[in-house]
Amino acid sequence: FEATLAEGDLLNPRVQANGQRGRIKQSKAANLIGRLRDYSDDVWRFMTDPNVPFTNNVAEQAVRMPKVKQKISGCFRTSDGADIYCIIRSYLATLNKQGAKLFDALTQAFQGAPVQPRFG
Repeated sequence: FEATLAEGDLLNPRVQANGQRGRIKQSKAANLIGRLRDYSDDVWRFMTDPNVPFTNNVAEQAVRMPKVKQKISGCFRTSDGADIYCIIRSYLATLNKQGAKLFDALTQAFQGAPVQPRFG
C-alpha cells in the first residue's frame, strides 16, 4: 500500500508553496493520495474488523431512493412529509433486509398490526 502511494507521489507531485498565504491548490490525484495516506487505518479497517463491510454500498443504497424521489418531484413539500417518507422507507428497507414479504407487512401495518423488525 505504501509503495503504491509512493509511486503515486512520484507521478503526481505536490505543488510547492509559492510565497502566497493559505493552502496551495493540489491536483485531485495528489489530494486522494494524501487522504489515503492520512486515513489508511480507516481505509483498511475492513481487513482487521470482520464487522466492517468492504464497501458502504448498503448505506448508499439506503440514501439513493429519497434522493431519486426528491429529484423526480423537485422537493418534498414539507419537512413533515419528508420525515414520514423516510420513516416508511426505513421500515420497508429493514424488513426487506430481514427477508420479510413487504406487501404482507404493508397490509398488516394498514390493519393496525405492523410487523416488528428484529433487532440485533
